[in-house]
Amino acid sequence: MATTTQWRKILYEKQDYADNYVDASFLNELRKNLFVRAYDYQTLVVESTCITQQFTSIALFIAMFFCMEDHSVSPQAFWVLASLLTICGYTSNMMMLKFQGSEVTIELFLRHLKTCLLFQGFSAALSPLLVSLTETISTDTIYAMTTVMLLANLLFYNYQSSEESVPGALSLNAAVFASVCLASRLHTPWHAFTTVTTSFELFALWPLFRRNLKTWNQTTHVIFSLILTCVCIICLGSKTFVGAVLYTLVVLFVTCVCPAWLYRLQPHKNNIYGPWDEATPT
Repeated sequence: MATTTQWRKILYEKQDYADNYVDASFLNELRKNLFVRAYDYQTLVVESTCITQQFTSIALFIAMFFCMEDHSVSPQAFWVLASLLTICGYTSNMMMLKFQGSEVTIELFLRHLKTCLLFQGFSAALSPLLVSLTETISTDTIYAMTTVMLLANLLFYNYQSSEESVPGALSLNAAVFASVCLASRLHTPWHAFTTVTTSFELFALWPLFRRNLKTWNQTTHVIFSLILTCVCIICLGSKTFVGAVLYTLVVLFVTCVCPAWLYRLQPHKNNIYGPWDEATPT
């Protein structure tokens, strides 16, 4: 039977049309790519440095383990170097926060100092236990667990966080677990102590400094990333040439190839919006 009333796009009223009926004007509200942000290649390369720096932190941690395992560098020297770099990084971080308008007080410094001393004390007290923690587990199993945990740190790291806890709980816990596994394969409590404390500095404190540096000055952030990459290549090359080559290839792929790939795929993006979307009140 022919209908005489005009169809309306409503559900609260019985109409002379089937429930799945739409007229020819239904697709007039179709819109494509309303909220798509177009990136240029340079911006993509700069943003990829966050991934590169996290991967560099893992590579530096592995290079440190190799150096202590073959006794080429003493754990005391590594601890002193890491402590000096941490002090410099903390001072620079506080200065950047002050320039950005954040309040930096002596109470904040004392609270951070207390946390640092407590962590160092507990790590030193538990180091003799860490050395013998996994004696009954084979070395191959320890290395396999370490690899899985470091990959988890890389995959679950919070790359776009604007909060203070940048790394994320899962990522940081995976890195700490990996450091405990490697510490149990070294020689003395000093080795275990240096491994655990350095891993915390690399995977917990270092991301905070990187985030603030990028917010403060993006150009300095990029230059710092290049310097850090060169240092990592030198450190890995002194221990394993294959590792240094693989690291370089991964960095080039993430920093140069992936942004170019994403840049080329942007014109093919096709997000559609229309009357079938969830209604939003205006």
